[in-house]
Amino acid sequence: MSTRPNDTAYHRPVMLAECLAGLDLVPGGRYVDVTFGGGGHSARILEHLTEGHLYSFDQDEAAEREAQQLARPQFTFIRANFRHLTAELAQRDALPVDGLLADLGVSSHQFDTAERGFSTRFDGPLDMRMDPQDSSVATAADILNDYDEAALHRIFGMYGEVTNARTLAATVVQARRQRQLRTIQELKQAIQPVVARGKENKYLAQVFQALRIEVNDELTALQEMLTQTAQVLRPGGRLVVMSYHSLEDRLVKNFLSQGKFFGQAEKDLYGRTSLPFESLTRKPAEASAEEVAENSRARSAKLRIGVRTSIPA
Repeated sequence: MSTRPNDTAYHRPVMLAECLAGLDLVPGGRYVDVTFGGGGHSARILEHLTEGHLYSFDQDEAAEREAQQLARPQFTFIRANFRHLTAELAQRDALPVDGLLADLGVSSHQFDTAERGFSTRFDGPLDMRMDPQDSSVATAADILNDYDEAALHRIFGMYGEVTNARTLAATVVQARRQRQLRTIQELKQAIQPVVARGKENKYLAQVFQALRIEVNDELTALQEMLTQTAQVLRPGGRLVVMSYHSLEDRLVKNFLSQGKFFGQAEKDLYGRTSLPFESLTRKPAEASAEEVAENSRARSAKLRIGVRTSIPA
């Protein structure tokens, strides 16, 4: 198997072999990678296609530049959020598809670019927008400085699962009265008194996760995309989703097993359920110890696979 820069300097794809196997690729198939990122998964999917086609989504300008490396007749890059899945594919007469892959992690390149504001390892602006050119989207700094204490408490508790979310929200509100929080370092200094001792890295990761989810409306976008897969995939088509935290994984699990995100599957008058997908993974697949040793991002990854049933969407 060839080695491309997508695997190292820009982004190393997690559980690559498992994702490709889950898609059950055929040379003439039509596939979608809704999270192009650094292109690692897309590059490998293309290696399996001859007369088939791959459509890859990403709203990041850097990802669009990276996609130029894969230019060929079998490949189309779509600069859009995956919540617009059906409309973008219909516009290109690309329905239905045989398989769809979603790797919900932030790419290594985004984490390693200080000015994007995703990582606690650098100082930089508190941005966190997946599309930094979209001025209509509030940045992490906007949220920290403009949201009221109750809203911050909700975000930190719900999206970051921070144990002392109420105290954290109050600390942020108190700190911003002294000065606006605009940089990563300013935020870290402001909340330092309430960060769990000995668990600083984990705590900060939870805070940053909460802000990133709110900035990009990630959980709502995920639900919208998953709902559309029932129309996008042909019967027998594969849905392959890799998540990196419990909030995402719970939504994916519920969608595959219950056909909805909350509550139990709906039944007809005879007590029968008609689910759009059959889950092929009762328990999510996880990366091997060897892969985790080589790529720490794989540690929290959970892979779930479903096959589209013949039940109408």
